[in-house]
Amino acid sequence: MKYKKLGKTDMSVSEVCLGTMTWGCQNTEAEGHEQMDYAVENGVNFFDTAELYAVPPQPETQGLTETYIGNWFTKTGKRKDIVLATKVAGVGLPWIDNGDPISPNRIEMAIERSLKRLQTDYLDLYQLHWPNYKFPHFGNHHAGDIDHTQMDTEQEVEGMFKILQALDKAVKDGKIRAFGLSNDTPWGVMKYLELARKHDLPQVTSVQNEYSVMYRGDEPYMAETCTHENVSYLTYSPLVCGAISGKYLDGARPQGTRWQIEKDMGRNNQRDVNHSQDAIRAYMAVADKHGLDVCQMALAFCYQRSFVTSVIIGATKMDQLKADIDAKDIVLSDEILNDIDAVNRQYPVPY
Repeated sequence: MKYKKLGKTDMSVSEVCLGTMTWGCQNTEAEGHEQMDYAVENGVNFFDTAELYAVPPQPETQGLTETYIGNWFTKTGKRKDIVLATKVAGVGLPWIDNGDPISPNRIEMAIERSLKRLQTDYLDLYQLHWPNYKFPHFGNHHAGDIDHTQMDTEQEVEGMFKILQALDKAVKDGKIRAFGLSNDTPWGVMKYLELARKHDLPQVTSVQNEYSVMYRGDEPYMAETCTHENVSYLTYSPLVCGAISGKYLDGARPQGTRWQIEKDMGRNNQRDVNHSQDAIRAYMAVADKHGLDVCQMALAFCYQRSFVTSVIIGATKMDQLKADIDAKDIVLSDEILNDIDAVNRQYPVPY
């Protein structure tokens, strides 16, 4: 297992980060504990969660994932061995603080709730799950989806400044060690850094965005920003929510899978479009050509990206978790990487 510095902090995190969002929906507490046990035994020291988990988000499961992790800390006594990351939810979920935007008051309340559920006195990395302003993630990344001229820039920047002040207070109170962004943009990262430097407030430590062989929108712009500003880049959905495996091709919905659960809830996954299926088949062909498991190939691709600090994996079954962690040891040759890039050029925005 390789370890890298988390931004400008003194914390080092494993290249594999254990994602936890299925715990409380697709996974029981016992299964979550088994995953944490195995991950730690194999060198993982970085856990990522959020106040809104489990996923898909719903009122009855909200907070369960943090509770499961907190119970594991109490059972094992391994809190100090883990770099723990969680998040405050953004605007939109009515069962969490009425779906209000992120604000100093919301941050203060959310931190206290997370500390209680996680049964800890401090959080290593506290992330803003998504910005208050319009952002090009969650399916809003196509040309024309967002008209930036409609944003009141001065108002948004003032809100960011107040958020930084609240985070500064949390740091000084010893409740968080560092803060990061999620589902954000180069502009968002740079604006937070500008405000922090101007007012001597905490600087952005990391940004957690979707990134995979199929979803490479953060190259080169966010990659450039993170590299030059020493902001750690954390990838989520490296397996496209499991779709890269091909298990959802031709409308298949295996029982117990996320897309089946979402379908039962009347929700559609943004990645579920015909064009993405063509891309998945092409990536599966590359893996088959080189004798690789397509999921391990996709993860190995992310592990090898120079600008990536840690790859957030998620699994519902232990054999998946083991394969996901083992993928860190696979080295993709230039020939394989060239084949992957060829598919990317054919399907640059598959969903």
